[in-house]
Amino acid sequence: MPSLLEQIKARRLALGLRQSDMQERTAMLRQQYQRLESQGNPRLSSLEQVATGLNADLMLIPREKKYAVLALLQDDGSPEKQPYEDIWQGILGDLDDDD
Repeated sequence: MPSLLEQIKARRLALGLRQSDMQERTAMLRQQYQRLESQGNPRLSSLEQVATGLNADLMLIPREKKYAVLALLQDDGSPEKQPYEDIWQGILGDLDDDD
């Protein structure tokens, strides 16, 4: 699995953003962002700023759930690959949609 900094860079590139674009999106100086991406060891508050600028969220994932989360993130969106799609079906009993 790529490091957090590699994931940050990959997300930025996937959004078509340059490092210089991140100044406006994160309220960080361009040099500060470049240093974060190249040298690492950012503070949590900096990571939160970057996540916000990349339309993402930071979260802790329990190790025992890691592979389930990765599988969801790699899902191509086809219905047969979405086991979570009907997770709430029947949770309230046999209610009709019209109720």
